[in-house]
Amino acid sequence: MMETLVTFLLTGSLIQGALCGFSINLPQTVEAVKGSCVFIPCTFDIDQQLNSYLTDSAKRIWFKGKNLQFDSSSPNTGLLKGEIFGTATQKNCSTCFNNVNQSHNGSYYFRLEASGSPPKPTVRVFKDQQEVMETEEVMEGSSVSLRCSTKIFCPSRPPSLTWSSSLNENITGRQYQNQTELISDLHFTVSHRHHGVTFTCSATHQLQKKNTTTRRSRVLQVQYAPKNTSVMINPAGLVLEGRSVTLSCSSDANPAVNYTWYRDTEELLNPVQTGANLTINNTDPTHSGRYYCRAENKHGTQNTSVLLDVQYAPKNTSVRINPAGLVLEGRSVTLSCSSDANPAVNYTWYRDTEELLKPVQTGPNLIINNTDPTHRGRYYCRAENKHGTQNTSVLLDVSQTHFCLRPADD
Repeated sequence: MMETLVTFLLTGSLIQGALCGFSINLPQTVEAVKGSCVFIPCTFDIDQQLNSYLTDSAKRIWFKGKNLQFDSSSPNTGLLKGEIFGTATQKNCSTCFNNVNQSHNGSYYFRLEASGSPPKPTVRVFKDQQEVMETEEVMEGSSVSLRCSTKIFCPSRPPSLTWSSSLNENITGRQYQNQTELISDLHFTVSHRHHGVTFTCSATHQLQKKNTTTRRSRVLQVQYAPKNTSVMINPAGLVLEGRSVTLSCSSDANPAVNYTWYRDTEELLNPVQTGANLTINNTDPTHSGRYYCRAENKHGTQNTSVLLDVQYAPKNTSVRINPAGLVLEGRSVTLSCSSDANPAVNYTWYRDTEELLKPVQTGPNLIINNTDPTHRGRYYCRAENKHGTQNTSVLLDVSQTHFCLRPADD
């Protein structure tokens, strides 16, 4: 009985996940006898910069056309069964196929599938051509450069680099390359808006089956003088006498600021008040006025102020008669009412039994012209604002004028 030969035409494939840097050493043709096994001596090598891809979990695969024939991860489930020797990190692809027959005639190629991803790009910050470490901070107004770089594994299909930031602004770097790296530089002048902003560089590598993108980020730390300093009154709205109120100062700065409080003419409060909050308990009219907050760090200061208006019901309401002293019949007299209140009061005048005068008299002054005895009596002034009322009164006594008649001398 004649022996039937089975012929394997062999070639190598690129490493899965890269397009360059792969070489293989194996015979162009091997022959085997039908029903026996065939041994294919095989080794491969990759560029040193691709070694990070290669682990023992990498798949060593044989294809016939587009059809998978043998997979080192499951050697007994393919169309060809057998054994592959050594490990991927030993760069061994020698394989023995069992029980070959004429249907196995054909061209085969070997492929190495590594599961690793391309390395992340490198992102560095430079100021005045000096690298800024991650723990360092840059000063507002200085010029900085962010540099992103990634390795070029295959010059014919280089990667691409793109920038993004948490400010959601469109940013584009200046891109260039050398023999081994692709570089993108981002130049800008630092402002306080960049403090805490995350800049992300994305490197997209063109792989055999698909493009893969890796990213690396850098958070920029910026120092700057106080900005946007403001004071808020809590509780908001009206501040009523006797209540407590808190003035809260805030400022945007790095490093954090120290707060100091001043009153009216920017003199320090006595005792000196510091900290973000100034609390006034049991407010009274003496607390009304302008309060200043000074925010300060080593880079500068910024002041802001707020007007505190303590409101209260009328108090110390009084009436005086002008001219003072005796009111003579036929003369004019003015009753003047005054009251301490905030907001200002409205005045209304009443007579004797607290009935409204006719016509109704309002305003701080009540003027009576050409007085006569009918004007005698008690006059009431009512001072009123939205927080309350207070009444006071005065007794008006109009004296009649008496004339003495003497007989004429003879």
